[in-house]
Order: sequence, then C-alpha cells, then structure tokens
Amino acid sequence: MTSQLPLAEGDPTKPSFRMQKLCVLMILTFCGSALSSLLQKRQTDFGLRVFSEAAKSHPSQNFILSPYGISSMLGMAQLGANGPTLKILKQHMGYSLLERGMPRQQRLLQRDLDSEEGLEVASAVMVDRKLVLEKVFRRSLSKAFQSVPHQVDFSYPDSTLKVINSWMSDNTGGMIPDFLQSGMLNDQTRLVLLNALHFHGLWKNPFDPRLTAEGTFHKANGTKVSVSMMRSTQKFNYGEFVTKDGIEYDVIEVPYEGDSLSMIIVSSFERDVPLSILTNELSSTIIKDWRMQFRKVTRELVIPRFSLDTEVDLKSALSKLGLGDIFSQTKADFSHITTEEPLYVSKILQRVKTEVNEEGTKGSSAGGVILYSRMATAEHVLDRPFLFLIQHKPTGAVLFMGQVHEP
Repeated sequence: MTSQLPLAEGDPTKPSFRMQKLCVLMILTFCGSALSSLLQKRQTDFGLRVFSEAAKSHPSQNFILSPYGISSMLGMAQLGANGPTLKILKQHMGYSLLERGMPRQQRLLQRDLDSEEGLEVASAVMVDRKLVLEKVFRRSLSKAFQSVPHQVDFSYPDSTLKVINSWMSDNTGGMIPDFLQSGMLNDQTRLVLLNALHFHGLWKNPFDPRLTAEGTFHKANGTKVSVSMMRSTQKFNYGEFVTKDGIEYDVIEVPYEGDSLSMIIVSSFERDVPLSILTNELSSTIIKDWRMQFRKVTRELVIPRFSLDTEVDLKSALSKLGLGDIFSQTKADFSHITTEEPLYVSKILQRVKTEVNEEGTKGSSAGGVILYSRMATAEHVLDRPFLFLIQHKPTGAVLFMGQVHEP
C-alpha cells in the first residue's frame, strides 16, 4: 500500500485520508433534541475525560470504552452518595442527577437512545437481599434509569455471579457473556450497579467486500503490519482542523442506516503524531464544531476491518481525575443508598467489544460498579518488611523485638 490514498478529484491541494497512519479513534454520536441537552453535553465531556485518562495506560495498544456507559454507572452511584462524596462526584462529573428536572432528562436520554433501531440500553441494580435500601434511592433509580433493584444473595457469590452474567449477556446481544470473573464477588459485596449498551448498525452505504484487499498499516512504534483494508468511494461529511498546539488533523463521518448514528474517524496528517494529542483535544464542544464545519466531499475511504476487546478497572483513571474518595473505606459516604451499614466502591469495571466490517458495526459495553460493606472484615496484608515486638503487658517489658525483611 502506498503512503497516500488517492487524492479527491478536482482538489489536488487537499491531503488524503492517511488512515494507515494511526489507530482508528471511534466515537458514536447521536442526533436529536434530547441529546443536545445540558446533561448530555456534560455526560459526554466527563466520559471523554475518563477515556483520555484511561488511555494513558494503553499508549500504543488498541483501547475502547463507552463514555455513555461510564456516565450512567457513576450517575447511579451519585444517586446514592451523600456529604463530601456527593460533592466530589458532582464537582468532577460536572452535573448532578439530584437537581430538579435532571432525573427526567436522564430518563428521556436513555429512552431516546433505546428507541433507535439497532441500539439497546439497559440499567440494573443487584442488591443483597439482607440490605434495606433507602426509599429515596429506590425512587431516584426509577425516575432516572427506570430501574428496579433485583434482590440477590451475595453470600452465595458463584450463583449470584451467574445471575449477573446472564443479565449482561441478554442485554449485550450475547457479545459479553462472562462480564464478571470468579472471585469478583464475595460476602462483603452489597450492591452491583450495572449498565449495558448494545449496538448493531449497518452502514448507510456498505463497503463492497470484493474491493477489500490486504494493505499495510503503520503502527505507532514504527512497525508495519498487513491487514484487510476495506474500500469505498462516496460522498462523506469531512473537515480539516488544527489543534491548539498546531497539529493538523482531519475528520470524516461514516453514517449508519437511518442517519441518526454515525462513526466519526479522526486522524492526524503526520504519521508520527501520538494519538493522545488528538484524544486530549476531545470535548462535546469540539465534536459540535466539527459538525458545523463539515462539508460534503467525494472521497475514497480506505479503512481496516477491525475488532477491539477492552476490559478495564477504572479505579486508577477515576482516582487521577479526583474521584479517589469513593474507593476509600474511611471517606466514602453512600448513606443515601442505605443507613444500615457504610458502603464504599470496590471496583468500577467496563468491558467493551466491537467488530467493524464491510456490512457495519457491532458493539457492546458492559459496566459495573461493585460496592462493598465497610463493616466486613478488612484485610491487613503484611506483604512488606515489618517490625515486631513481644511485650510483657503487666510490666511493659519488651522481651523480644525484631524486623523481618525476608520471611
């Protein structure tokens, strides 16, 4: 494959689509009045920030997350937060689902997404049967996510894991049947907040499989690999842009059937530009600006067939974004969920799979927030050098003292 794709006819000054230069950055964007709401904008911004932070741990690897799924999971957690924990969530997420009218906006957003052909959105709460939930939390879940808590017994973690995985498989079109692995649940678990997203979209103008041929893809580390490249010549929405640091890049939109969903593909003009520079530029405002400046052009788009599968614990990324207190056994306050026992977040997991071929795109996102009880026995792991003393308590005499560097 040559280093450049064919230039557009009658436009020899414009750069070609150098799709072989960088891994594809994929964003599913949605149209409609409900999706242009303030809530949607702030959810998008928060989800993109999480992606940008989490992607730092995968600088030259394939990586995919669901920004909407992340916002939904933490939105459910926000409904149960109180005190400083609620303040931190509101501050760093950029919005509050507890404000007047916001639960309805969340419900309408989820309804509008779920009504799209080929798109399914679901939320669920699995709660330990022994835990009594606050009525306000139940009502808030129903208003915002149309979700009713399901009672399970976490003292039987293996059977409960099967229940959760079965629910997730049903709501991801079978793409993610084994979301939680053995050992992730135990008798300390009290709640699992779940979000599922499944998308199966056909291209508005499918790629002709007869034109798919082997081509060269240039990886970020300078090496080359041979991949199956799909090819299609048609009119696309297209634009050329410059980052605030002067990096030139282009954006092309590939629509799905129905035109309400599309894939936006972003790549820099220069092959050696780190993808993180473009990722850090992303925001709901930037995406809106792209759309306003798009123009219809005829292009021959050459893009690899690809599939991605990412499984990640978002604890590190969220902590770096200022949300570390929700994971703290001493600082987390989720007393709006229950006042029976203090809770904290143990894990926030997301698994996302996607397949892109000549016909279209299949993608599923499975997310879960696992909350533990702080009243459960905490581990005290001596996995580092330590001192010890043997003392006679009545007299205070220290009979032995030692240090252990290697047991």
